[in-house]
Amino acid sequence: MSRSVLLQLARDSIQEVFQAQRTIDKASLLQEHPLLNEKIATTVNLYIDNELRGTYTSAQAHKSLLEDIICNAKKAAFEDETKEPLCTSEYLSCEVEVVLKTPEGIISEKDPAILKN
Repeated sequence: MSRSVLLQLARDSIQEVFQAQRTIDKASLLQEHPLLNEKIATTVNLYIDNELRGTYTSAQAHKSLLEDIICNAKKAAFEDETKEPLCTSEYLSCEVEVVLKTPEGIISEKDPAILKN
């Protein structure tokens, strides 16, 4: 089963930090998926063994969906004030959830861990 564009974007955002290089082709993604240009507030949650490991929520939709997911994924992984920054082994074992706050309501999707325990 393939990962959705939003979940892949969240995972790729975290991997960029671990790899210390920019790997996300924003222009290509925006061209391929015009919805990523829309201003939509998001929440990115990270779970390990069904326990919240990191989270970050946009208060309002000021950025494009693309930029919001990139920013919130990195903040959930590395800047959650209640947790230590995520390490590589935790990243491989974490589930990623992306929540969109649209005018029509909340849309949520979750991606299983890369490595199963």
